[in-house]
Amino acid sequence: MNSWKKPTKLKIILLGDSGVGKTSLVKRYHDKDFKELHLSTVGIDLLDKELCIENKLVSLQIWDTAGQERFKGMPSAFYRDTHCCVLVYDVNVLQTFESLDNWHAEFIKMANPITPDKFPFVLMGNKTDVKDGKSRVVEKEKAVEWCNSKGEIVYFETSAKEKINVDEAFLEIARKALSNERRNNEIYTSNIEIVEEQPKRCAC
Repeated sequence: MNSWKKPTKLKIILLGDSGVGKTSLVKRYHDKDFKELHLSTVGIDLLDKELCIENKLVSLQIWDTAGQERFKGMPSAFYRDTHCCVLVYDVNVLQTFESLDNWHAEFIKMANPITPDKFPFVLMGNKTDVKDGKSRVVEKEKAVEWCNSKGEIVYFETSAKEKINVDEAFLEIARKALSNERRNNEIYTSNIEIVEEQPKRCAC
């Protein structure tokens, strides 16, 4: 079947504290829209976005989660079959950056990926536009250092409002998700034992 007719589905999850701009980033990427004020996500929003990567049509299933503490205890089924996890923090709020360790550990524990040390994460430091960047408290060097400590996670500084690095970040997310999907398929295939059918013998 032509791959253009049947896109490969890739599950993407966004995690991070409430108010860091996860929904704004997804909306900006999905339909190029941005709203200065909107209601906080309650539970989960799911959006689909199709694009072509390496001559292959893929469908990103983007799961935008609420950042409230009460949603950190979501069941493992929510994390299951994720191809890439996106961690988001606000460069102007230190607490959102300090929470990244918990979000990272929570995902690894609940998703239980086949190869935890190789699972693709992408970090987005959002709201770089606030007061022309003068209110930020987390410098880029500190974020890069954190990424390196977690296995060289790719890092993007973004602004949903000004549409800075949003498309670029999600393109990299899609690439990593597709690569992870292919790696999982290879691992699954290599673990399948091929049993040759034995010739039938007469019972007489």
